[in-house]
Amino acid sequence: MTQTLHVTGMGCSGCEETIESALSDVEGVASANADNETDSVTVEGEADLETVIAVIEDAGYEAEA
Repeated sequence: MTQTLHVTGMGCSGCEETIESALSDVEGVASANADNETDSVTVEGEADLETVIAVIEDAGYEAEA
C-alpha cells in the first residue's frame, strides 16, 4: 500500500532525511520518500496511518492525509 501525506515544516534536504530516517524505524514501512518542494512524503508498506503521522509529528513536523 502506498500512502502520500502532506507535511508542513520541511524546508531543506535535511528535513527530508530526518523524516525518512524516523519512518525507516517504523514496523511496516518498506520505504519513505520525503520531498520538501511538494511538502509531501510517500510511504510504502503496511504501516498504520495514525502511527506514520505520529512519527512524523514526533520528528517535529505536522502531517495529514
